[in-house]
Amino acid sequence: MDSFTLVRTEHLNHHGKLFGGQLLKWVDEYAWMAAARDFPGCVLVTRAMEKCDFKHAVPNGSIMRFKVERKETRSTSATYSVDVYADMPGQSLEKLIFSNCVTFVAVDCSGQKTPLLQDR
Repeated sequence: MDSFTLVRTEHLNHHGKLFGGQLLKWVDEYAWMAAARDFPGCVLVTRAMEKCDFKHAVPNGSIMRFKVERKETRSTSATYSVDVYADMPGQSLEKLIFSNCVTFVAVDCSGQKTPLLQDR
């Protein structure tokens, strides 16, 4: 699943580049949306992110592409890879700026792990 967003002024840090926390928010959010579509009816919460390795600074006005793919499914959890690309103003090619894996776990109403429901 590919998702897109535009880097705006409110997403910048004090150096005028994309704030890392904002990027992590988007990574978690877009990965969760893919998981929610794969496992409808499940309550999914973020269990873990593999790493945080920011490869390039991203300027205002960049178009971000989040490529999300399911990597692994277990009885109560699923892991998604997220590759983030930036199409920066004035550049002709998008650049890979961040990669991560996000694991979600299915929980019941008391917060206990529960089996994933059949995916689509």
